[in-house]
Amino acid sequence: MNFDGVLFFPVTPFTPEGAVDTELLKEHISSRLPYGPGGVFPACGTGEFHALSIDEVRTVVAAAVEVVAGQVPVVAGAGGPLGHALAAARAAEEAGADALLVLPPYLVTGPTDGLVAYIEAVAAASSLPVIVYHRGNAKFTAASMARLAANPKVIGFKDGLGDVGLAQEIVSAVKAAGREDFAFFNGLLTAELTQGAYRGLGIPLYSSAAFAMAPEIAKAYYDAYVSGDEERRNALLEGFYAPLVRLRDQTPGFGVSLIKAGLRLGGLPVGSVRPPLVDPTEDQELELKAILARGYELAGR
Repeated sequence: MNFDGVLFFPVTPFTPEGAVDTELLKEHISSRLPYGPGGVFPACGTGEFHALSIDEVRTVVAAAVEVVAGQVPVVAGAGGPLGHALAAARAAEEAGADALLVLPPYLVTGPTDGLVAYIEAVAAASSLPVIVYHRGNAKFTAASMARLAANPKVIGFKDGLGDVGLAQEIVSAVKAAGREDFAFFNGLLTAELTQGAYRGLGIPLYSSAAFAMAPEIAKAYYDAYVSGDEERRNALLEGFYAPLVRLRDQTPGFGVSLIKAGLRLGGLPVGSVRPPLVDPTEDQELELKAILARGYELAGR
């Protein structure tokens, strides 16, 4: 499966009554497709998978599949309690997704063998290939990823942990296992800030929540990244991404909340985040507005 471009993680819009706003979701996704995402990842972290029912996962993924219409891969989230993860995998397949991103299991911490079994169970629940999300209580070793790479249904690895030494060991182990086709993603929050380092590890792809909020800025960064224009890339890092990260770090969960706030500031009424996340304060929204203005200036809009 080929991912050529910024990896787009759309938000899940909610109506004032709290339901998934399907038509607004379609508008959100379709408005970003002209900026050339390498894949669309609905009902994942930025899409508040943690707060969606299985029926809502099916609805969100089906809407994404309809809008994308085969232009790029659609990769749906599956994870949490094992029963929920298996149901999400089946729902995503029914909705027409191309692959699954397997998010960490719920709460409990098991041994590595248990994590491998969790991934294998989700992979067996549908015909879809899966990408492993290395984050939180789902911490994989190089040996465990080599084991999983022996399964042709496991096609990728997304690092959300930030241990660059371990990430390098995993990349090397998977390649030594003969999987030159494996996709490696930087999945840290606001991944643009760390992508220069991750490229050096052999992890060329990255997820971008910022693309959902401000595709012009995210695309400007990506173009500078792939063309080797380090002066422009660093200007965007210093002028937009670093201030965004400082604001993000003020409140837990702002990796999602700020994206929705930015979309609302841009005129797309995607609604609030669901608990336990919280929306930014009025002062924080004003700060976000100034950060976005500077980002657009740097991107040449």
